[in-house]
Amino acid sequence: MGTTVARTSGTPGKTTMLNVFALHRWPVPSATDQTLPSTGCYLLDLPGYGYARASKTDRAGFRRLLAGVLHRPHVVGVVWLLDIRHEPSRDDHAMHAALGATAVPVLAALTKADKLPRGQRGTRRTALERVLGLSEEQIIVTSAHTGDGIPELRAAIAACTERGPREEGDAAIA
Repeated sequence: MGTTVARTSGTPGKTTMLNVFALHRWPVPSATDQTLPSTGCYLLDLPGYGYARASKTDRAGFRRLLAGVLHRPHVVGVVWLLDIRHEPSRDDHAMHAALGATAVPVLAALTKADKLPRGQRGTRRTALERVLGLSEEQIIVTSAHTGDGIPELRAAIAACTERGPREEGDAAIA
């Protein structure tokens, strides 16, 4: 289906540190199906906040790490992964507040769309837009299993990196 950036686990909460991936070429859907060169762009994979199996001390450390990353001037955007099947948790609302306190653009990728009937996906998307106060442009419904929404997500990330950092230096997406 495409280029894999990182492996995923069936068990939530496996990411316990900041993982950094250098993106030298970013696959973007186009008429010629080519990749666009991307210099100085990094993808930051942050620890999960809702399901991480960690002590309270470690979870507090994750929050400090996130706050430090979000306030760096070279962060050009955040891709926020949310399970489309569930209402936002207390941790999701806290993340929403933390993201809202920054000037960093947010793109919510609603994951696991394949686990819902097609007719329910639009209803869930609209409900999550309303609950989280996000615009239609800030939400993409995706499924890693079927590939639904992945080309749109790639294009949105590429557009974010093209805007570049708020200051000189390498661009990063958290």
